[in-house]
Amino acid sequence: MLSQFPIHSPEEEIQHPLFTKKAVEVFIKRDDKIHPFISGNKWRKLKYPLQEAKNLNKNLLVTFGGAWSNHLLATAAAAAQFGFQTQGIVRGEPIDNPVLAMCRLFGMELKFIDRTTYREKESYFNSHFDSSDAYFIDEGGRSKLGVLGCKEIIAELQQEYAHILTAAGTGTTAAGLLQGIGEANLASQIQVIPVLKNGGFIKDDIEKFEVSTENLELHLDYHFSGYGKSKPELIDFIKDFVASTGIMIEPVYTGKAMYALFDLIKKDHFRPGSRILFLHTGGLTGLLGQLNLF
Repeated sequence: MLSQFPIHSPEEEIQHPLFTKKAVEVFIKRDDKIHPFISGNKWRKLKYPLQEAKNLNKNLLVTFGGAWSNHLLATAAAAAQFGFQTQGIVRGEPIDNPVLAMCRLFGMELKFIDRTTYREKESYFNSHFDSSDAYFIDEGGRSKLGVLGCKEIIAELQQEYAHILTAAGTGTTAAGLLQGIGEANLASQIQVIPVLKNGGFIKDDIEKFEVSTENLELHLDYHFSGYGKSKPELIDFIKDFVASTGIMIEPVYTGKAMYALFDLIKKDHFRPGSRILFLHTGGLTGLLGQLNLF
């Protein structure tokens, strides 16, 4: 069942005059191709929690997210496919939008709670759900089992890369990549683009998973005013990139990370001859809340 879910994704080279000029090779791992809704790192962070929930005979998945959360939608889709009931706890006042409509279509029951209560997610879960039947999944899929799923990205790679670059919201994906290169004794540097302001906390969150950050480099200047926020230069970049490559990216995660990659290459952050991998973490439904920008 879970083991039959297609997880491997291709690595594709991207051609661009900038890369030729700076003498670097750039590839993209297309985790966005894993599934239309359970895509990218969303599936990787859910894989082992879903397996554990099955093993523990839990029938209800309870998870958390904002009103435009890719994670809520991925969990709803996975629950429908693998035979779970699911409840999404949504931060903030009640609202209707296309992402939440799809969550409901996949059978997810939604409950909106105030932001103060939302901060204590595990306490809320423990006081409102029967743990004999319900299974807790943290916001964004953050967990040690999520790290385990993301670690598998490294074992899938067809070649070695000097640098692997990814967007980050919780640090779970980056922790998995770091754990993977550590166990494989690789020298790859993990370049992480936090999509929130003051993203230095990502390093602390990674270390909470007992993962070495020796090969980690954080780039804190590509948040474009904060989570879910944007600026005209980011939107212009995304338009140009999508039209010239046919690869869809969005302004919340992958657009910011790809902008950072191009900017770092322009600034000679990578040595000539470097082979760089961009991890496409999916989440393309994030576009639905930003279409007015295009």
